[in-house]
Amino acid sequence: MEMKILTSTLKEIWPMLTIFLVVLVAMRITAIKVSHEKFIFYKEFLNFIFIIYVMLLFQLLTDTELNTSSGINLIPFTEILRYKVGSQAFNMNVLGNIIIFLPFGYFISSYVKASKVNHILFISFITSFTVEIVQHYIGRSFDIDDIILNVVGSILGFFLYIALNAISKHLPKFFHSNGFYNIVCIGLLIIFLIYFSKIIGLGWF
Repeated sequence: MEMKILTSTLKEIWPMLTIFLVVLVAMRITAIKVSHEKFIFYKEFLNFIFIIYVMLLFQLLTDTELNTSSGINLIPFTEILRYKVGSQAFNMNVLGNIIIFLPFGYFISSYVKASKVNHILFISFITSFTVEIVQHYIGRSFDIDDIILNVVGSILGFFLYIALNAISKHLPKFFHSNGFYNIVCIGLLIIFLIYFSKIIGLGWF
């Protein structure tokens, strides 16, 4: 179900996403040449992945067709406890709200070099709070439970960042090299291009 939503969202935003990324790539290439920065592929790739993620997140969270409910819920856990664990509604509204912010927590933790969970709490809270305010004014609901679940997702993203950092310290030096990360990201780029071309029906692969 989640993959269907992701595929549908990509189909909706691919024209804007393509133009935006082409312009951004051109700007970065020019900026690197002008400033004589060292080009590190995996760092640039991860920056673009974060941008794509934010655009998908924006589309998912502001798409009124995904949720036609409206109103305001200011009582914590009211909506969370309403769903039966394991049901489709629970997976979409509880697990979905956690999972969708997990990458956010990871990327933000990586960006600010977070070492404590409170380093990302304000960012995740203010982001989710802003989303809920916007949703309320476009015909969806403001739900304190969504904010709680989004923050939980961000915290899980933070712990994922900490765990991966801890694991990486025990890996051989090769796994710390730019070359290794570049190879991994090139592989991910190829997979993404194959998936993206199928979604928009190019049939390149």
